[in-house]
Amino acid sequence: MLDELRDLPGAELVLPRLADLVAGRETVEALLVEIAAPRLRRLGLEVPYREDLEPERRLYLRLGAERPEGVHARYNALIRP
Repeated sequence: MLDELRDLPGAELVLPRLADLVAGRETVEALLVEIAAPRLRRLGLEVPYREDLEPERRLYLRLGAERPEGVHARYNALIRP
């Protein structure tokens, strides 16, 4: 299935971050892929799911840990279309 997706627009961004999630690396980019998980699952991708905290909350916390000033604006810039 992943081979079929490699030619789709954005695959070069999504697939490596999906690999980060599978490996347990919680990067900002991997969290963005996890937030998009429902749509990706509808396409047939297996996206790991954690029940402890929703990915939106984990993303906000990660951004704040990296740089507390302006965290809300950076979060919104990443989440909003």
